Amino acid sequence: MSYESPHASSSQPQRRPPYRSQYQPPQDPDFLLPWQRSAAAAPPRWPSPPVTPVPAPGHHGDLRRLRAAYRVLRRGATLTALGFFTLFLLLSGFAPGLMTRPLGSGLTIGLALGLCQLPVTLLAIALYERTARRAVDPLAAELRRTGAAR
Repeated sequence: MSYESPHASSSQPQRRPPYRSQYQPPQDPDFLLPWQRSAAAAPPRWPSPPVTPVPAPGHHGDLRRLRAAYRVLRRGATLTALGFFTLFLLLSGFAPGLMTRPLGSGLTIGLALGLCQLPVTLLAIALYERTARRAVDPLAAELRRTGAAR
């Protein structure tokens, strides 16, 4: 007994159409395939509110003064602490005779300069705080006060 498909009406085997031809996109011109992009949206019909230009923050005079004061603050503290340390390193590398001279009771100039690192760092911190209180903080407070009033 041979098995025959109930759908096979002829002796030739039925062929399936290729995969690409199975999918036919709709004939609607507005239909988009997944890889196609839609057209750009039309601009709104109502007029947009007028935009008042706001000056960039970096061009405001008070902010420039605050930035300059903060720059002086940073440079003063950095040059105090790092300048002393750089001087100590340069003297250690290029003037070992000077750094090994005794000051008295077993203390050399190099060791004394090394021990002065902590007081010089504390001096840089004090300079930073004093300059901030006298120059930077009043400018920042004035900007906060005028900014809150607007």
